[in-house]
Amino acid sequence: MTASPFLDLPGAVAASVPDEGIAAHYGNPIVEQRMLAGGSGAPVGSGASVVVDLSNRGVISVSGPDRLSWLDSVTSQSIRELAPGASAETLLLSANGRIEHAIRLFDDGETAWLLVDAAETAPLEQWLQRMRFMLRVEIADRSDEFATIGWLADGPDTAAPAALAALAHTGNGHPLTWADPWPEVVAGGVQYAVVDEHPGASWFWRETLVPRSALPQLVEAVRSGELGVAGLLAAEALRIAAWRPRLSTEVDERSIPHELDWMRSAVHLSKGCYRGQETVAKVHNLGHPPRRLVLLNLDGSDAVLPVAGDEVFASGAEDAAGHVTSVAIHHEWGPIALAVVKRQLPVDAPVVVRTADGDVAATAEEIVSPEAGATVGRVPRLPRLGARSR
Repeated sequence: MTASPFLDLPGAVAASVPDEGIAAHYGNPIVEQRMLAGGSGAPVGSGASVVVDLSNRGVISVSGPDRLSWLDSVTSQSIRELAPGASAETLLLSANGRIEHAIRLFDDGETAWLLVDAAETAPLEQWLQRMRFMLRVEIADRSDEFATIGWLADGPDTAAPAALAALAHTGNGHPLTWADPWPEVVAGGVQYAVVDEHPGASWFWRETLVPRSALPQLVEAVRSGELGVAGLLAAEALRIAAWRPRLSTEVDERSIPHELDWMRSAVHLSKGCYRGQETVAKVHNLGHPPRRLVLLNLDGSDAVLPVAGDEVFASGAEDAAGHVTSVAIHHEWGPIALAVVKRQLPVDAPVVVRTADGDVAATAEEIVSPEAGATVGRVPRLPRLGARSR
């Protein structure tokens, strides 16, 4: 896939792995972040709306009358009866419940559109092709035809920026915009974060598909001031602040949904059988996830910023308690990070992140509780094989 035309905009700095091909920022990531955080309101004095170029990401279409029942049978979310125009999120798990793919899904009544991070596209499309058997489904990688554009809405009913809406692809009469379900716990899901108000409650993230041939028109809308633009660093900082996991950053070969609080949006606990369900049910009903996601508030006094993969230690401990997965500088909070740590790490333990430039002190804010999983006096029955949920 060729580099995005957004990289031709003044000040554009290309992103690195895993987001090659798009802009990390356009000269001032903090200002861009403040602009993006305003939702559809946008740059001061410009009256424009703000978009994030995600055109390096993958788009897979699954069409045919069996598409939703089939996807429902192989992934973690109940999507069998997803209404035309509705969005969902679902996970493809291994037989032992490890996360293999995270799928942002939108159905237009005729075709299910699967949005995935760039590195997932080919492996997921190939797996789906192998698993189609005799079902009435057609699968295609549409990444060369369609590009993903992200934006942050003010609320659940905010319309897309006008310049973007004019170019959005329409499928079966529905503009193809995926609405992230993260602001609320979806039906059949469960939240492991023990908080009165979840920071994700205002994360009204959207991803709109446009014909790839229309990207130069969007770039011209930015140049003319009709549309504002923010780089990926801005979106990532706000995602981290919303405690929102992402496959390309938070997931490794051992990850299960419980550890990342992904049961909140992508898992239905009482749907029919699917690959990995036994692990999902057992950990939730009878055990605890071995690791847990935390937010790190980092000490920025030495201007040292950790990177993904840096190890996290309880202060004074010799053995690592976990590792950093995502890092950002938030426009209000300063340096923050997501990290996956051992369940046994005390909730109130001061921690340090070991970087190439020295240790960085941090406080760990609980996202997934150490007690997440089994609940005293409540052990739901496992759904029987073949059971269907609505």
